[in-house]
Amino acid sequence: MASDGTPTGIGKAMKYLDLDGHDLPPSPAPSSPSTGRKYALATELVYTESNDQHNASSMPIYQSATFKGGPGQEYDYTRSGNPTRKHLERHLAKIMNANRALVVSSGMGACDVITRILKPGDEVVTGDDLYGDTTNMEKVTAVLSEKTTMVLLETPTNPLIKVVDIAGIASAAHAANPAALVATDNTMLSPYLQNPLDLGADITYESGTKYLSGHHDVMAGVIGINNLALGEKFFFMINSTGCGLAPFDSWLLLRGIKTLAVRMEKQQTNTMAIAQFLESHGFKVRYPGLKSHPQYALHWSQARGAGAVLSFETGSVALSERIVEATRLFGISVSFGCVNSLISMPCRMSHASIDPATRKERSLPEDIIRLCVGIEDLTDLIDDLSQALVRAGAVKLTENGFEALELHDAGRTYQVVDEP
Repeated sequence: MASDGTPTGIGKAMKYLDLDGHDLPPSPAPSSPSTGRKYALATELVYTESNDQHNASSMPIYQSATFKGGPGQEYDYTRSGNPTRKHLERHLAKIMNANRALVVSSGMGACDVITRILKPGDEVVTGDDLYGDTTNMEKVTAVLSEKTTMVLLETPTNPLIKVVDIAGIASAAHAANPAALVATDNTMLSPYLQNPLDLGADITYESGTKYLSGHHDVMAGVIGINNLALGEKFFFMINSTGCGLAPFDSWLLLRGIKTLAVRMEKQQTNTMAIAQFLESHGFKVRYPGLKSHPQYALHWSQARGAGAVLSFETGSVALSERIVEATRLFGISVSFGCVNSLISMPCRMSHASIDPATRKERSLPEDIIRLCVGIEDLTDLIDDLSQALVRAGAVKLTENGFEALELHDAGRTYQVVDEP
C-alpha cells in the first residue's frame, strides 16, 4: 500500500483496477494536455501513455500466454486479456471517439463478433455493395420496422464508392426500433477521416489490416462502441471464441496507427491527383473527392477526407485486364490501405465469389478497375498509369497527349478498344 492509501502490487490486482488505478470498465487512454484543450487527432494518434515499469518509450510486447499470480489479478491468460492488447484497445477507443474498443484477428472476425449477438428470427437490414446499397434513404426507410434488430452499413462502399447517409439511416433505424443497432464499416476511411459513432451509429468496425496498419504486415479487426453493456457482450464473444488479437500483432497495429495521419494525407493527395488525371482524359471515375461524384455533398457532410481508393471504368473487360497487367508500380492485389499502390479488377478478384447474374443485378460493372493509392511519388504513379493505358490500347494519342477512346451509348460514356 502506498503512503496515500493507493493499493500496489497484489492489492492493486485484487481490486480489479485499470491501468490508471480506476475501478472502471476499460476506457480511452487519457491524453489531453493540462490546459484542458483536446489534442488534434494527428497528435492523438502518436501520443500514448504507458505505466510500464521501465518507462519504455514503445509499449512492450507481452509475449506470454499466461501470467503468474493469484485469483483476481488483472491478467491471467492472454485469451482473456493481455497488457499489449489492452493498451492498443485503449488507444483505439481514444481515436475512434468510443468508450471502448476491442481488437480481434481480422476485419471479418470483427463482423463475426458483431453479428453473433443476433438471435434466430432477428431482422437485419444491409446493402447490396457490402464488404453495401443503402444509399437510397427511401428504400432503407421502407424496410425498417420495429422488427429491425441491426443495420449494417459501409461508406464509401467498395468498389462502387457509393456514399451512405450514416446520420440519416441511424435516425430512421432508431425511430423504427430504439433498440436497433446500427453498425458501420469504416475501413475505407479510417478514424482519421470519419467517426461513425459521432454520427449516430451504435457500432463502428473496420479491418485494421488496411489503413490502421498501413503496411500489410498484420491481420486485425477493430470494434468501437459507446454502450458499455454492448461492449461486454462483444468481449464475451471474443473471450469465449478466442479470436482476440495476439500480443505481437497488437504491437504491430499500435505501431502502424502512429503514422496514420501522415500516410493518409499523402495517399489522399496522390489519389485526388490521379482521379483528376483519369477524369480529365475521359474515363468515368468514382471518387468522392471529385465534384462529379453524385454524392459529393453528402460525403463531405460526414467525412473529413475522400480516402485513397477510387475506381474507374473502361467499357471493355479485356481492355481493363490489359491495363491491370501493364502497370509496374501498382501491385495486383485484392486489398487496400497499404503504403504501396495496388490495382485490381474486383469482378475477377475480391468480388469474384458473387455470381455474374447477381453482379449484373447490382450494377457492378465487369470492367471496373479499383486503384488503392499509396505514398509513392505522384509523378511516378501517373507515369506508370500513362504507360499502362497506352500499352493496353485504352487511349488515342492527340496533340496534347492522349484521351480515352469513347463510345456513347444510351447516354452513358464507355471507353472501348477493338478486341481480338
